Amino acid sequence: MNENKDTSNMKNETGNRIRLGVFVSIAIALFIVVIYFIGNRQQLFTKTITINGTFEDVGGLREGSNVRFTGITIGTIDKVEIMTDTTVLVVMTIEQSVQKFIKEDAIASIGSDGLMGNKVINIVSGNPNSKVIADGGTINTVTPVSMDDIMNNLAMTTANAALITDDIAVLTTNIRTGNGAIGKIFMDTAFANTIDATFVNAKNAAGGFSDNMEAVKHNFLLRGYFKKKEKEAAKAQKEAEKNAAKQTKEKEKEKDSKDK
Repeated sequence: MNENKDTSNMKNETGNRIRLGVFVSIAIALFIVVIYFIGNRQQLFTKTITINGTFEDVGGLREGSNVRFTGITIGTIDKVEIMTDTTVLVVMTIEQSVQKFIKEDAIASIGSDGLMGNKVINIVSGNPNSKVIADGGTINTVTPVSMDDIMNNLAMTTANAALITDDIAVLTTNIRTGNGAIGKIFMDTAFANTIDATFVNAKNAAGGFSDNMEAVKHNFLLRGYFKKKEKEAAKAQKEAEKNAAKQTKEKEKEKDSKDK
């Protein structure tokens, strides 16, 4: 009986040890995987360089945020530090393999990962003929437009639109009631008739002027002058027709010579 108990106890201990070993192995494997992903995110297993940028306002940018180049994540934000009351230093750690694409005149700007996502740094390479930025170098930056500025501009635009709408409403009311010049034009019948009469008088005046000019042409004192003008106009027209005919003949000759 004792031997059977000892044998069963040994089997139980062996099973417990196996289970413990499997559990420890799984925990170690998970730990290694976690370390790998964290290290890969922080570039612990790749060669990196550091570049600096200064901003007036980082707009909520944090340490650990991504650095992107042409939409690809190439690094992270290593440090965000206030230098003065108007300057914030941002230290970026990026992969050394992309250093050759980032020039000294490259520009870094702060953007969002999506519409309302986390803040990121976006880098534009710069002139291809410029020198490559050095490790520890400083990159040019652009201060981002803050959400507060956007909201303020939107509020101002909305207020202006409301004022314009009120003005249009007042103008429409004046037109309907016949107030003001535009209202009289559209709604005042007497004013409209006066305008029509003015146009009729102007038309009649123009017709009278034409009649007067015809009478002047037939006046024996000015008849010679108008005939001279008519002859000159006819002569000019003939000259123009001759020139046009001459040019047409020359073009036909050139065409015939080319065809031959």
